[in-house]
Amino acid sequence: MQCACEVIAGRCIAVAPASCRLSRGRLALGGGQGHSTVATWTTGYPAVTPILGSVRSECYRRSMGRPLSRCGVILAAGDSSRMGRDKALLPWPPQAGESAMGGTFLSAAIELFTPCVDVVLVVVGKNERALTPIVYASGASLVVNPDPERGQFSSLQDGLQEVLNRGQDTALITLVDRPPAKPATIEALDEAFDHALRQGKWAAVPEYRGNHGHPILVGREMIEAFLKAPPSSSAREVQHAHQEKIAYVPVEDPRVVANVDTPEQYAALPQAVLP
Repeated sequence: MQCACEVIAGRCIAVAPASCRLSRGRLALGGGQGHSTVATWTTGYPAVTPILGSVRSECYRRSMGRPLSRCGVILAAGDSSRMGRDKALLPWPPQAGESAMGGTFLSAAIELFTPCVDVVLVVVGKNERALTPIVYASGASLVVNPDPERGQFSSLQDGLQEVLNRGQDTALITLVDRPPAKPATIEALDEAFDHALRQGKWAAVPEYRGNHGHPILVGREMIEAFLKAPPSSSAREVQHAHQEKIAYVPVEDPRVVANVDTPEQYAALPQAVLP
């Protein structure tokens, strides 16, 4: 059973089922490959802050009554060295500045994924303490990469191992260093993925004007391909090796390719990607 928090009257109240283990201020939620998935607690309650959010859009899969059997995976363990501050905490939309009424790249990604998956997993590293409040206030779960210096692919493998640990075999994956995709893009990926599975394919990847982007939707076979790859690999290399198993989905959504690495790129986000 998932340990989560429930938002009541604008406050995040901890819900810790009996299956969760609370020890020395850390809530152990399980883990993969010998790693513990943990959330830091302070005084018996998770270190969370209230968030004023907007009403979440309803996922068309849920509204149609279709069964969900997937996890969302958001890779957010990078050190953001070129940005100079954690990209997960960049305000979104940018006009929100540091206002409490605005969200962040991370909270926006969680909000996008939440209606369409069983659980959202956020892979963090040394920034665990900084991101925990947003993760838990948004109803998501943490996966801690114990050694993020191994690179982004290690975070992907840690996150996907946790997907399998939870009994899921499909994952919706994105990077935190970009604006959230449009809901219509998620719907297009979902429809294409269902069709692709019937053709023996393993994944659906969005394509904007010839460029591939995120989020991507992957099935069990692609998850296993990522997990079996050497730690020195990259997601791009694994996808290229199985290119014939991927359905590329044309979308009119520049956000899928609008990754942000520097303050200049963030400041210069084109009008086309803004809400």
